[in-house]
Amino acid sequence: MDHQFVLIAGAGLAIMIAASVFARRTGVAAPLLLVALGIGASYLPSTPAIPIEPEIILAGVLPPLLYASAVQLPVLDVRRNFGLISWLSVVMVIVSALVIGALVHALFPGIPFALATALGAVVSPTDAVAATAIGHRVGLPPRLMTVLEGESLVNDASALVVLRTAVAALAVTTHFSLGRTVLDFAWAVVGAILIGAVVGLLTVLLRQRLDDPVLNTTISFAVPFLAYFPAEEAHASGVLAVVVAGLLTGALGSRKFSARDRQTQATTWTTISFILESGVFLAMGYELPQLVNDARAETTAGEISTLVLLVVGLLIALRFLGLAWPALQGRMGSSDRNDQVRARLSQMEEHLDSVEPSGEREENRLAWARKRLARSQADVDFEEREPITGRGLLVLAWAGMRGVVTVAAAQTIPAGTPHRATVVLAAFVVALITLVLFGLSLPWVIARMHFSSETAEEKRDSVQALMRQIGEAAIDAVGPLSEQTVDGEHLDPVVVSTLKDRIVPRLVSGSQELRETKADTREQMSIVQRRYLDAMREALGAERSIGAYSSDTYRQVERFLDTVEQRFSTA
Repeated sequence: MDHQFVLIAGAGLAIMIAASVFARRTGVAAPLLLVALGIGASYLPSTPAIPIEPEIILAGVLPPLLYASAVQLPVLDVRRNFGLISWLSVVMVIVSALVIGALVHALFPGIPFALATALGAVVSPTDAVAATAIGHRVGLPPRLMTVLEGESLVNDASALVVLRTAVAALAVTTHFSLGRTVLDFAWAVVGAILIGAVVGLLTVLLRQRLDDPVLNTTISFAVPFLAYFPAEEAHASGVLAVVVAGLLTGALGSRKFSARDRQTQATTWTTISFILESGVFLAMGYELPQLVNDARAETTAGEISTLVLLVVGLLIALRFLGLAWPALQGRMGSSDRNDQVRARLSQMEEHLDSVEPSGEREENRLAWARKRLARSQADVDFEEREPITGRGLLVLAWAGMRGVVTVAAAQTIPAGTPHRATVVLAAFVVALITLVLFGLSLPWVIARMHFSSETAEEKRDSVQALMRQIGEAAIDAVGPLSEQTVDGEHLDPVVVSTLKDRIVPRLVSGSQELRETKADTREQMSIVQRRYLDAMREALGAERSIGAYSSDTYRQVERFLDTVEQRFSTA
């Protein structure tokens, strides 16, 4: 059996790689291809049944998947889209679960309301894997990508809390308590935020003190589970705790981790995410024929077809209706609101300019107020630069694929529950239909929207402007080259002349050039360059907290500074 398992795992990995290569060359979404290949593999002669415990998916696969996405998602983008993300991932998930539960119970009285609500909960969360893969390929605006990714991170927690409450109600009584759901959800959110923040902060502080990439990577493997299991034991949302820990790690890692650790983490978690996501979609297709056989004993093809079509129709209708409210708000004068905000900010700026601080404490408060003002102004600029238009909301409405969480959560419904096989099969088929329907049509929809994208020249100009800005800030903080000292001695004139043209507009370092200099001047050069590099990192962090540039610009500049730092390490 062990030998057979190794062969199956190897064959699965080969299929994942082949499907990914084929998807990139043909444009077909890889999840769709993997599901189809999984279905085909299940019909091959002598293929064994591979029962996958849902807890393995929920506790073993979902935490690292969510962490891998959260650690790469900029907190700046989450903050700016928090309202829409919360609306889609919290309000719409709960509303969808209850509406689907009520209508399914009304049309299929044999299915209790609690079980019907459980079905609504497992099909409510969207999976952004296929949508973002398509979006990257066809040029979906970055802000829409952020909303999709942020929604898929948070809606899992909402859905699993509703599911847990529905299953508990199913075990005790057929009555579903909305009040209990609200209380459970409130604690799930608060508890998850607290636990996730503590785990994220402590592990970042620990990893900051380790100068060992192996240990650092090993700790990063443990972070999602350190957040997930304590939160679940406390009856909070384990998946939300993982998301919070991932977001905090990603935000603090820019300042606390070395360039080597950041790059190792990015490569490692991208690989883990690829394997886990591909494996789940492949297993989804492989298990589908067996689910059909299990459901035949308690339902007919006509009933399951009616149930699936009802749920799919409700999901589509509810998603479009849910996004109609943000669309209506956008039409009711977003430009007027921006003008009003700008007017208030101008008044605040005039007030701050007129203030004469009388001491250090007031100077610090004034600096803090100016930073908040700059961030608010950057937020308004962002809204005008990258608005979510009606076309964008249409794409968001059409990017309603279901996937990993739907497949795993449906199977956590207790065995022996009447109509369980029907509900589980319905959830699987709904996820499959949404993957096919939206996955195949989404590229066409995006192409018809004719979104404008930032040109290569504009991106380059933004990067150069940010580099100049943090370079000048570094010189202001550290001081001119001519004033630098090492061990109390002024720099060698050769060092000053060599470094002078590299600091502004950007810091440039070449390990070969360092090796070609004399030993004493090489040491001075290295110390001074690291001094300016650290100051540029501080300036980059300060600018990122304000958000005057796009997240992609910050990533490119940080990547450049990481490259410079690694050159120092090899010099």
